[in-house]
Amino acid sequence: MLQIAARAADKLGGEDLVALDVSEPLPLVDVFLLVTGRSERNVAAIADEVEDRLLEAGHKRLRREGRQEARWVLLDFGDLIVHVFHPDERTYYGLERLWKDCPTVPVELTAPAEVEA
Repeated sequence: MLQIAARAADKLGGEDLVALDVSEPLPLVDVFLLVTGRSERNVAAIADEVEDRLLEAGHKRLRREGRQEARWVLLDFGDLIVHVFHPDERTYYGLERLWKDCPTVPVELTAPAEVEA
């Protein structure tokens, strides 16, 4: 699920992708994926692409917030919560700082079939 979301975000220009393992402090969630878009329009497009790809893969969205303002869009897919930020909001809210004790999770931006031998 994380890799699908990360590839979708990267495809539309998502920047500074960071995945945090929040399963210890938050037993109902495994991973936060943090992504930055360059503008409100880009934030909305990234969030839409991530949502579309995860739904297409059969994952159920539990909740979506912030789509109208497109400054911080939260997509809750249960085990994975995707936060797509405008640069100002990412800096202001500093989720990396708040969750600094949580380990990062590697993010693969290329699909296994696309990797060259």
